[in-house]
Amino acid sequence: MTGATGFVGRASLTRALATGWQVRALTRRPQPARKGVTWISGALDQPDSLAEMVAGADVVLHIAGVVNVPDRAAFEAGNAVATSHVVDAARTAGTSRFVHVSSLAAREPDLSNYGWSKARAETVVRASGLDWTIVRPPAVFGPGDTEMLDLFRMARRGIALLPPTGRMSAIYVEELARLLVALCGDRYASIGATYEVDDGHPGGWSHRAFAQEIGRAVGRRHVSTLAIPTLLLKAGGRIDKALRRSGAKLTPDRARYIAHPDWTAGPDAAPPPELWRPEISTRDALAETVRWYRREKWL
Repeated sequence: MTGATGFVGRASLTRALATGWQVRALTRRPQPARKGVTWISGALDQPDSLAEMVAGADVVLHIAGVVNVPDRAAFEAGNAVATSHVVDAARTAGTSRFVHVSSLAAREPDLSNYGWSKARAETVVRASGLDWTIVRPPAVFGPGDTEMLDLFRMARRGIALLPPTGRMSAIYVEELARLLVALCGDRYASIGATYEVDDGHPGGWSHRAFAQEIGRAVGRRHVSTLAIPTLLLKAGGRIDKALRRSGAKLTPDRARYIAHPDWTAGPDAAPPPELWRPEISTRDALAETVRWYRREKWL
C-alpha cells in the first residue's frame, strides 16, 4: 500500500487490517509498530523500496499522490511518474491485481495541472497489462481531514465562503476505505473498470446545500453562504501564489479546479451494488467528523 500515512490511506489501512489483510506499507518517516503492518522505509521514487513493498503481494493498493504542488512538473512527478514506478514494481514482482486511487479531476485534464497529472496516471495504469481498477473519488471528508476543516470552522461561525455556483459530490472517508478494501479482494467483476463514487445523494450537492449540512452538524440552524465569483477566485489564486509562493494554498491551478461547475460523480460509473454501496448517511458522517474535530480540539 502506498499513501498509508495520509488521510485516505490511514482509513484504508485500518479497514484492511480489520478485514484480515497483512499489509506492507510505504513510509518516508518512522512509524509506530502496528500489528499486521510491515512498514517499508522509502518513497515513490525509490525503486528498491517499492520492490520490497510489493514482493510476494497479492494486490497493490496505490493511494499516494500530490494535490497542491507549485507547478506542472511537480504534479507530473508526484502523480503520473510516481504511478509508473509503482506499476513497474508490481509487474516486476508478478503482482497482477492493482487498485489505483485517482480523482474526478481526471475527467477534465485541460482544466488544471492536477487533473492533467491524474489523467496521465490513469493512462499509465490502463496500459500496464495488470488487472487494474481505477477509483475516482470526489471531495472526501471525515476524521483527520484538513482540506474541509476551514469550511467546518466557517459554518460554526454561521457563514461560509463557497465556490461559484455549481454542484459537487462527496464521500465519507470510511466509506471510500471500505470500497478500496473490497476491490482488493475482488478478482473478477471490477477488473478494467473505472468507478466514480459518492455518498449516494441523488445528483450530488449544491455547494450551498452541503454547507448547510455541515452547519447542522456543528449545531447551526442556518449558515449564511457567499459564492465567490469565478474571476475573484482566480485572482485570489494569483495573489496567494505571489505572496506565499510554494506555501500558497489557493494557487491559480487550484482556483481553476474549484471554479468548475460540475464535480458530481456519474451514476453510470458507480460500482455494482453487490460489490459496494453507501451505508452511512452523509448527515451521520458529518456529525461523526465534527465529534472527532472537537475531541482533537481542531474545531
